[in-house]
Amino acid sequence: TEEQEREYEEAKSHYRNLILKSIEDEGIAKSQWMVLQGLTKLRQIANHPRLVDGDYDGASGKLTDVLWKMESVIRGGHKILIFSQFVKHLDVFRQHLDAEQIRYAYLDGNTQDRQGQVELFQKDESVKIFLISLKAGGLGLNLTAAEYVFILDPWWNPAIESQAVDRAHRIGQEKTVFT
Repeated sequence: TEEQEREYEEAKSHYRNLILKSIEDEGIAKSQWMVLQGLTKLRQIANHPRLVDGDYDGASGKLTDVLWKMESVIRGGHKILIFSQFVKHLDVFRQHLDAEQIRYAYLDGNTQDRQGQVELFQKDESVKIFLISLKAGGLGLNLTAAEYVFILDPWWNPAIESQAVDRAHRIGQEKTVFT
Protein backbone atom coordinates (compact mmCIF):
# COMPACT_ATOMS: atom_id res chain seq x y z
CA THR A 1 0.00 0.00 0.00
CA GLU A 2 1.08 3.63 -0.34
CA GLU A 3 1.27 4.06 3.44
CA GLN A 4 3.31 0.87 3.76
CA GLU A 5 5.63 2.08 1.00
CA ARG A 6 6.20 5.37 2.87
CA GLU A 7 7.11 3.43 6.03
CA TYR A 8 9.50 1.28 4.00
CA GLU A 9 11.19 4.26 2.31
CA GLU A 10 11.61 6.07 5.64
CA ALA A 11 13.22 3.00 7.23
CA LYS A 12 15.43 2.46 4.18
CA SER A 13 16.66 6.05 4.31
CA HIS A 14 17.20 5.86 8.08
CA TYR A 15 19.28 2.67 7.86
CA ARG A 16 21.21 3.85 4.81
CA ASN A 17 22.31 6.95 6.75
CA LEU A 18 23.21 4.88 9.85
CA ILE A 19 25.19 2.39 7.78
CA LEU A 20 27.10 5.07 5.87
CA LYS A 21 27.97 6.83 9.13
CA SER A 22 29.01 3.53 10.72
CA ILE A 23 31.22 2.64 7.75
CA GLU A 24 32.80 6.09 7.88
CA ASP A 25 33.42 5.90 11.65
CA GLU A 26 34.25 2.22 12.17
CA GLY A 27 34.89 0.66 8.75
CA ILE A 28 32.88 -1.82 6.76
CA ALA A 29 33.83 -4.90 8.79
CA LYS A 30 32.34 -3.47 11.98
CA SER A 31 29.21 -2.27 10.15
CA GLN A 32 27.99 -5.67 8.99
CA TRP A 33 25.67 -6.15 11.97
CA MET A 34 23.93 -2.85 11.21
CA VAL A 35 23.47 -3.91 7.56
CA LEU A 36 21.83 -7.15 8.68
CA GLN A 37 19.64 -5.29 11.17
CA GLY A 38 18.53 -2.85 8.48
CA LEU A 39 17.72 -5.61 6.00
CA THR A 40 15.69 -7.47 8.63
CA LYS A 41 13.65 -4.35 9.46
CA LEU A 42 12.97 -3.74 5.77
CA ARG A 43 11.83 -7.35 5.32
CA GLN A 44 9.48 -6.97 8.27
CA ILE A 45 8.00 -3.72 6.95
CA ALA A 46 7.51 -5.36 3.55
CA ASN A 47 5.45 -8.03 5.31
CA HIS A 48 3.50 -5.63 7.53
CA PRO A 49 4.75 -2.43 9.20
CA ARG A 50 3.11 -3.55 12.46
CA LEU A 51 6.00 -6.02 12.86
CA VAL A 52 8.27 -3.02 13.49
CA ASP A 53 5.78 -0.39 14.70
CA GLY A 54 3.06 -1.75 17.00
CA ASP A 55 1.11 1.51 16.61
CA TYR A 56 0.88 1.23 12.82
CA ASP A 57 -2.81 1.02 11.93
CA GLY A 58 -2.58 1.15 8.14
CA ALA A 59 -3.00 -1.67 5.69
CA SER A 60 -0.45 -4.10 4.29
CA GLY A 61 -0.48 -5.10 0.65
CA LYS A 62 0.99 -8.50 1.46
CA LEU A 63 -1.58 -9.19 4.19
CA THR A 64 -4.43 -8.24 1.88
CA ASP A 65 -3.09 -10.45 -0.91
CA VAL A 66 -2.40 -13.46 1.30
CA LEU A 67 -5.81 -13.21 3.00
CA TRP A 68 -7.49 -13.15 -0.41
CA LYS A 69 -5.55 -16.24 -1.53
CA MET A 70 -6.14 -17.97 1.80
CA GLU A 71 -9.89 -17.37 1.65
CA SER A 72 -9.99 -18.62 -1.94
CA VAL A 73 -8.18 -21.84 -0.98
CA ILE A 74 -10.46 -22.40 2.02
CA ARG A 75 -13.60 -21.85 -0.10
CA GLY A 76 -12.28 -24.66 -2.28
CA GLY A 77 -12.27 -26.94 0.79
CA HIS A 78 -8.48 -27.17 1.04
CA LYS A 79 -6.12 -26.95 4.02
CA ILE A 80 -3.14 -24.59 4.23
CA LEU A 81 0.17 -24.45 6.07
CA ILE A 82 1.25 -20.83 6.55
CA PHE A 83 4.90 -20.37 7.53
CA SER A 84 6.68 -17.22 8.67
CA GLN A 85 10.08 -16.70 10.24
CA PHE A 86 8.58 -13.83 12.26
CA VAL A 87 6.23 -14.81 15.11
CA LYS A 88 4.93 -11.23 15.06
CA HIS A 89 3.83 -11.81 11.47
CA LEU A 90 1.92 -14.91 12.54
CA ASP A 91 0.35 -12.76 15.28
CA VAL A 92 -1.02 -10.38 12.62
CA PHE A 93 -2.71 -13.35 10.95
CA ARG A 94 -3.96 -14.67 14.29
CA GLN A 95 -5.60 -11.32 15.03
CA HIS A 96 -7.42 -11.43 11.70
CA LEU A 97 -8.50 -15.07 12.11
CA ASP A 98 -9.67 -14.45 15.69
CA ALA A 99 -11.66 -11.37 14.60
CA GLU A 100 -13.30 -13.41 11.82
CA GLN A 101 -13.83 -16.36 14.21
CA ILE A 102 -11.92 -18.71 11.91
CA ARG A 103 -10.48 -21.76 13.66
CA TYR A 104 -6.81 -22.57 13.11
CA ALA A 105 -3.91 -24.53 14.56
CA TYR A 106 -0.81 -22.70 15.72
CA LEU A 107 2.80 -23.64 16.37
CA ASP A 108 5.81 -21.59 17.38
CA GLY A 109 8.77 -22.19 19.67
CA ASN A 110 6.63 -21.56 22.77
CA THR A 111 3.84 -24.00 21.91
CA GLN A 112 3.49 -26.53 24.72
CA ASP A 113 1.34 -29.16 22.99
CA ARG A 114 2.90 -29.53 19.54
CA GLN A 115 1.29 -32.91 18.88
CA GLY A 116 -2.12 -31.60 19.94
CA GLN A 117 -1.88 -28.80 17.37
CA VAL A 118 -0.79 -31.27 14.69
CA GLU A 119 -3.71 -33.58 15.46
CA LEU A 120 -6.15 -30.66 15.49
CA PHE A 121 -5.06 -29.69 11.99
CA GLN A 122 -4.80 -33.23 10.65
CA LYS A 123 -8.11 -34.56 11.98
CA ASP A 124 -10.53 -31.65 12.41
CA GLU A 125 -12.10 -30.76 9.05
CA SER A 126 -13.21 -27.36 10.39
CA VAL A 127 -9.55 -26.35 10.94
CA LYS A 128 -8.27 -25.36 7.50
CA ILE A 129 -5.26 -23.23 8.52
CA PHE A 130 -2.07 -24.06 10.39
CA LEU A 131 0.09 -21.05 11.27
CA ILE A 132 3.67 -22.19 11.90
CA SER A 133 6.90 -20.47 12.83
CA LEU A 134 9.46 -21.50 10.22
CA LYS A 135 12.01 -22.43 12.88
CA ALA A 136 9.56 -24.43 15.03
CA GLY A 137 7.94 -26.22 12.12
CA GLY A 138 10.98 -27.33 10.19
CA LEU A 139 11.42 -30.78 11.70
CA GLY A 140 9.38 -33.74 12.87
CA LEU A 141 5.93 -32.76 11.64
CA ASN A 142 3.73 -34.86 9.40
CA LEU A 143 1.08 -32.56 7.94
CA THR A 144 -0.37 -34.50 5.02
CA ALA A 145 -3.82 -32.90 5.41
CA ALA A 146 -2.41 -29.75 3.77
CA GLU A 147 -2.68 -29.18 0.06
CA TYR A 148 -1.26 -25.66 0.06
CA VAL A 149 1.88 -24.23 1.67
CA PHE A 150 2.32 -20.47 1.96
CA ILE A 151 5.76 -19.13 2.90
CA LEU A 152 5.17 -15.53 3.92
CA ASP A 153 8.79 -14.45 3.98
CA PRO A 154 11.57 -16.43 2.34
CA TRP A 155 14.22 -17.64 4.76
CA TRP A 156 17.92 -16.80 4.35
CA ASN A 157 18.65 -20.51 4.12
CA PRO A 158 16.59 -22.21 1.36
CA ALA A 159 17.19 -25.64 2.95
CA ILE A 160 15.14 -24.58 6.00
CA GLU A 161 12.37 -23.44 3.67
CA SER A 162 12.47 -26.80 1.86
CA GLN A 163 12.20 -28.65 5.17
CA ALA A 164 9.09 -26.63 5.98
CA VAL A 165 7.47 -27.43 2.63
CA ASP A 166 8.36 -31.09 3.14
CA ARG A 167 5.99 -31.20 6.15
CA ALA A 168 3.18 -31.64 3.60
CA HIS A 169 5.17 -34.01 1.33
CA ARG A 170 5.27 -37.03 3.63
CA ILE A 171 4.55 -40.71 3.36
CA GLY A 172 0.79 -40.99 3.17
CA GLN A 173 0.26 -37.79 1.18
CA GLU A 174 -2.30 -38.57 -1.51
CA LYS A 175 -2.99 -35.05 -2.76
CA THR A 176 -1.07 -32.64 -4.94
CA VAL A 177 0.62 -29.97 -2.82
CA PHE A 178 1.01 -26.40 -4.06
CA THR A 179 3.60 -24.06 -2.58
